[in-house]
Amino acid sequence: MVITVIVLMIGALWVFSAILYEENINQRFESYKPLMLQVEDFEGLKRTKYTFPSDKGQMLTGYCYHSGSNPHGIIIIAHGFGGGGHNSYLDCINYFAQHGYVVFAYDATGNDESEGEGIGGFPQGVIDLDYAISFVEDSGNFPDLPIGLFGHSWGGYSVCSVLTYHPEVKAVIACCGTNSSSNIFEVGGKKEAGNGIYAMMPFVKIHEWMKYEKYATNTAMDGFKASDAAILIAHSEDDETVPIQYGYDLYYQKYKSDPRFTFLRFQDKGHSYFFDDKNNTYREEFNSTFKKWADTLDYDYKAEENKQRFMKDKAQYIEEHLDRKRWSNRLDINLFEQFVAFYDEN
Repeated sequence: MVITVIVLMIGALWVFSAILYEENINQRFESYKPLMLQVEDFEGLKRTKYTFPSDKGQMLTGYCYHSGSNPHGIIIIAHGFGGGGHNSYLDCINYFAQHGYVVFAYDATGNDESEGEGIGGFPQGVIDLDYAISFVEDSGNFPDLPIGLFGHSWGGYSVCSVLTYHPEVKAVIACCGTNSSSNIFEVGGKKEAGNGIYAMMPFVKIHEWMKYEKYATNTAMDGFKASDAAILIAHSEDDETVPIQYGYDLYYQKYKSDPRFTFLRFQDKGHSYFFDDKNNTYREEFNSTFKKWADTLDYDYKAEENKQRFMKDKAQYIEEHLDRKRWSNRLDINLFEQFVAFYDEN
């Protein structure tokens, strides 16, 4: 009887963990159009659209970005989780393109222009990147140049883990990432369930493995072992979305004396706006003026019955008041000078 109860409890926790994972992770994400960056925001930036299949035949959309002749490398960008596809990294893309690189950036499964009702799960990021690298190498649409990878958050995990399948990659920059796919769920789950998340994690790992097999168990550390690529790891101590101990600290402990690794540790760059110049205050200025405007509305914009009305008014306000030049030029140039120097050297 006791054994039966235990088995039922374990089964119930397994099912609950899988449902919670699917409900919270397997969603579709779209960029917020009024604030999306535009190619026209960046002088001289050009792009060509491509589509390519991922593992289940779902078609992913990517763009080849460039701004000049005689590039000396290709950088493939893997975006983060929850904010839509690669659009929010367009300022990063422009900087690399302006400094001698062809950039291929795509929307992962379930994001923006790519197919998929949801992302599926975190290992899908590695799968999509695996297919993106192969597309760049085999399609005949790209110059035969050394390949580097650049990833942030979910993408930071993906660009490291994928090295197991593409050891030919020459250089990787991973920002604010984790060592494993399940780490990403653990971080978010701990905020909601506290230490109770640890009881669920074995079942989350099983659930990911059942969906993705080798991709679910392969870690960033595994990628490092399989590759001779130069690795730059960047993270901030105040990152609350992906705490530094889930990635950077693990890598630093093992590889701090390895010359192929470069570590950039910051104190106050956070997570979502990791690439922003801390001295550029336009985002805060705009948010402040927007809040003041919202407070003058003659209706309760926080009320559910006014949601659609407020979304329309908000979009109109952004269209009329957003300074697109300032909005698209918030990049931390000093940081990106270091990034470009790293790629140039490797």
